[in-house]
Amino acid sequence: MIYEITTQWDEALWEKAEHVYNEAFPEHGRKNRALIRSMFERGICMLHTWSLDEDVVAMALTALNTKARILIIDYIAVRQEQRGHGVGLACMRDIRNWAENEAGCLGIVIEVEAEPSKENADRIRFWEKAGFHLTDYVHTYIWVPETYRAMYVSLGAFEQHDGRQLFDYITEYHEKAYRVKG
Repeated sequence: MIYEITTQWDEALWEKAEHVYNEAFPEHGRKNRALIRSMFERGICMLHTWSLDEDVVAMALTALNTKARILIIDYIAVRQEQRGHGVGLACMRDIRNWAENEAGCLGIVIEVEAEPSKENADRIRFWEKAGFHLTDYVHTYIWVPETYRAMYVSLGAFEQHDGRQLFDYITEYHEKAYRVKG
């Protein structure tokens, strides 16, 4: 697989990644194209893609919190027919290597749905296989009905294991993402 990262909006690349994104996330659970494009224009996100023969088979949207030196994974998705073959874990190895060795991150953070269900338990198991640790704190947003928990992986000296603090970073990112350009 060819792994690439971009911080610039690329319409053609997004169209390839968007198929994977739309397949993995229901409309109510994903940011729309205009919002994502705005995030790129404001320099607050990165698109990671993994391709086979020019076809994007996995994608991730991430954001750096340079003050805390963490990478926030907003979305990551693997094309349906590629799932169950280790592609997701390979993608996470690439992201982890990039975050640690090129971006100078001390940790990576993601939020997962907290409600007990087989699907949510499967997601948590995936993240644990990728080296992430689940925090105890359950976070409630005012704008969505689901509750969430933070998961993190330390890269070196990342000492922040408090779920509330991790959600401060995640919430700060979401507020920037949804902020109207001014």
